[in-house]
This record gives sequence, structure tokens and C-alpha cells, in this order.
Amino acid sequence: ASAPSVPLQYGLYSSFMGCFVYCFLGTAKDVTLGPTAIMSLLVSSYAFHQPVYAVLLAFLSGCTQLAMGLLRLGFLLDFISYPVIKGFTSAASITISFNQIKNILGLQGIPRQFFLQVYETLRRIGETRAGDAVLGLSCLAALAGLRAMKSHLPQAAPTEPLAGRISYLIVWICATARNALVVLFAGLVAYSFQVMGSQPFRLTGSIPQGLPAFRPPRFSLAAPNGTVPFQSMVQDMGVGLAVVPLMGLLETVAIAKAFASQNGYRIDPDQELLALGVANVLGSFVSSYPITGSFGRTAVNAQSGVCTPAGGLVTGALVLLSLAYLTSVFSYIPKAALAAVIISAVVPMFDAGIFRTLWRVKRLDLVPLCVTFLLCFWEVQYGIVAGVLVSGVLLLYSIARPPIKVSEGAVLLVQLGSSLHFPAVEHLRDSVCSRALAASPPRSVVLDCCHVSSIDYTAVLGLAELLQELRRHGLSLAFCGLQDPVLQVILSADLEGFQHFPSWEEAERCRAVELGGSRAEPLTSTAEST
Repeated sequence: ASAPSVPLQYGLYSSFMGCFVYCFLGTAKDVTLGPTAIMSLLVSSYAFHQPVYAVLLAFLSGCTQLAMGLLRLGFLLDFISYPVIKGFTSAASITISFNQIKNILGLQGIPRQFFLQVYETLRRIGETRAGDAVLGLSCLAALAGLRAMKSHLPQAAPTEPLAGRISYLIVWICATARNALVVLFAGLVAYSFQVMGSQPFRLTGSIPQGLPAFRPPRFSLAAPNGTVPFQSMVQDMGVGLAVVPLMGLLETVAIAKAFASQNGYRIDPDQELLALGVANVLGSFVSSYPITGSFGRTAVNAQSGVCTPAGGLVTGALVLLSLAYLTSVFSYIPKAALAAVIISAVVPMFDAGIFRTLWRVKRLDLVPLCVTFLLCFWEVQYGIVAGVLVSGVLLLYSIARPPIKVSEGAVLLVQLGSSLHFPAVEHLRDSVCSRALAASPPRSVVLDCCHVSSIDYTAVLGLAELLQELRRHGLSLAFCGLQDPVLQVILSADLEGFQHFPSWEEAERCRAVELGGSRAEPLTSTAEST
């Protein structure tokens, strides 16, 4: 991929530094850093058709991401929930697959936007090139067959004859390296047609040969009417200095989490931020524009059986080798073959079962899943951001409406099911007052706080107002089971009339004494308020 606003070779310049850096700093074995369609479009919006702007944007984005990693702000990325990740990966598998259909069919001039892409592809289906279609479908069939062969290949026993073990090894190597074999075979076929004087396939085309110079990014730009200083360049890029690093880290962490959960390992968000930041800063020294986690290349990595981030060394070395010596050879690779490899890699990432699972387990989680899934067809970054916001709203709602259990007896026992913070204060006051004053006769209240592990000052003020309101009606409010940190906060506020008992039983005994020595009425009914 290359940004529409910069020459094609800058896509390759952006493809190797991230591989080397992530090998040493990354925590997900499958993730590959590099240019992506999403990042390329973002860069094209802020680079003004100037490679100097694109490279400087990579440097400044890397500095932002590096600072976030050093400040250990990776915990913010923990708010990307599992439904959001699944919505993103399922939608991405569809959009990336369909984006490659044009190459399978040999079509050109198809727009990048998904819905326009679908419309134009169907409208121009009659322009399909037979050579590309046959080659692309053949490559897809070969990749599917080799994958099935690997999954059903029985393990060779040590007691088998040497010929049997060698046969197993050959088949295993072919199945594992199926992507490289298919591309190599397609390239040989395309070269054979080229030698014969005809070419039925659309090829990747030629790219200028040579490695980029290692030098710092330019902090000024020569213009016909003078020099554009660094301050002006920063002002020109404007909001892009926030949007590009933010979307880069969101995409990287979402991809890393998706493949980590699928393959049973964990990632460190702070380390991912450091890896991405260092990769962008160092990448800017080799004329790279901003990079991020690549879903397609990561899927190819996973399907190829990569076991550690050291696979990035191979990827980066191959890109350098290609730039230095093989650009003329790679120009013979048909686009249909590359499209088949990408489709074969991303299709397994679509998880239809997650919709059924969430419907059975917790239907509310379908909301961020569906929001992310649907909006990702418009723009992936909008889908991820919207999914995170919806998940955040659901999380905030659970904080604002904690479970409240009310048990009736001589007094009302009100049990809070979670910590008490300012959004929940009015809800608690309304619940307590309505039940205490509606009882016949009105009852005093004991607030059981054994599940409350934290409280803020606004909540303390709300409790003080609740205490005063009950006292105006001749009722009392007592607390029981307060944990030490919460008790210290309330004592520091010096609430008038504050009473605390270590447990509900002791509060009940004290209430019995207040009633004249008789035992308080036992609890008779329970209600849930949420």
C-alpha cells in the first residue's frame, strides 16, 4: 500500500522498519507493522501531496505514541472490549476480501469506499478479464486445498520408514509455505506469457530500485516563494497530528488483541505503544510515512504458521532485498495471485458464531458488536471509535445504576452491589427515600456498604443530604460494613449524625435497644432496584 499523495516506492520504504522494531519490542507473535489502506488514506488527507509532510507526520506521530507508552497510558486501550474487537475483525475480513475481488476479476478504477466498491464491481462485472479470473480462482482453490491438507495431515511416527518421513516433511513444507509457493508459481506463469509476447494478467508493475537514504526527516520545506518553516508545517497538518497517531495505535492494538485472543496469548498495551512509536520515529529516518498494524499481512503471518515476532526479521529482510535487487523480478507477480493470498488469509477471521454466542450469554453486548461491525463498512476507524464509545456508555450506565437490594423489617436494610460514585448518588437517594417514606410506618435505614470499595467526594455529599432528609422526617441513617478506605473518606468529611457499625447484626442489636429492649422485627421481604 502507498498513500495516494506520495510516490509508489514510499509504500515499500514504509514496509521494513516496523518489522525490525516490532521483532524486539512487540508482544504479539502475528502482528506486522507497515502501511495500510486506512493509514494511507489518512496520510493523504494531511500530507498535501508532499512526501516531506508524510515523513514528518510519521516522526511526530511516533513521538506522540512513544510518549504515551512511556507514560504507561496503555490501560486506556483496555477499553476496547471483546465485542468491539470481534465486530472489527469480522467487518475487516469482509471489506478486505471484497477489496481484492477487483484484482481477482482484473478490474481497474474501482473506488476504495466499500459501498461504492460493491456497486462498481457489480456494475462492471462484464468487464472481467478471463486470465485474471482463472488464475485468481485457481490460486484460491490451491490455497484452500493446501490449508485443508495441513489440517488433516497425520503426524509422522518415528518408526515409519525414511521415505515416509521425507514425504511427510515435503507435504508439510508445501502446506506451510503455501502462500509463497502460490505466488512463485503465478509469477512463473506470468513470466512465461511475457516471454511469449502476450500477457493475460494484470501485474504489480515496476518500482524504482534502490534503498532509501538513512537521514532525519526534514523540518522545513523549500517552496517557490520561500521556505515553509516547521511551525507552519505543524499548523498545516493540524488535527492530523492527533488523528493519525490515535488511529494508528487503535488499529494496532485492536489487531493484536484479536489475534492474541484467537491464539491464546496476552499482549502488553504499553509495550505495543512503545513498539509503534519507535517504529514510526525510526521509520521517518528511512522516508517512511506513518505505519500501523496491518490486518491483511498479520492474517497472512498467522496462516503461514509464524510462531514468534522474529518472523518480522524475515519480512523486513525480504522487503530490503526486494528494494535493492528484486523490484524487476517482483514486477511479474500477478495481482490476482496476491489477491488470492490475502482473501485466503482474512476469510477465517470472520466469526459468525459470535452473534449467536452473545445473544445467548448477554444480549446487551450485541450493541457495541453491531455498531462496530456496521460502521466499519463505512470507515474502519469510525467503527472502532464508535464501538469503544458505546462500550463506554454501557460501562458508565452500570456505574450510574449500581444494583441496590432492599430488605424490609423494623428498619430498611439497603445493600449496595458495587462501589459508589457521583453518577449513582441521585439514584441511591431516590431509591432509599421512596422506600423508607412509603413504608407504614416510615422506617429508618441501614446502608450495608460491604461491597463498596471506593467512594468520591460528590457521593459523600449526596449521603450527607440523604442523612439530613431522613432526619427531617424523624428517621435515622446508619452505615455498616464500611471498608477502611471508604470509612476514612467519610470520617474526613465529618458528616453530622454519622453512625457506623461493623456489621448488620450489630446494627440490628442497637436498633432493638432503641425500640425499648425488644428484638427488632425480622426482615420480611426483598426487592431489587437497578
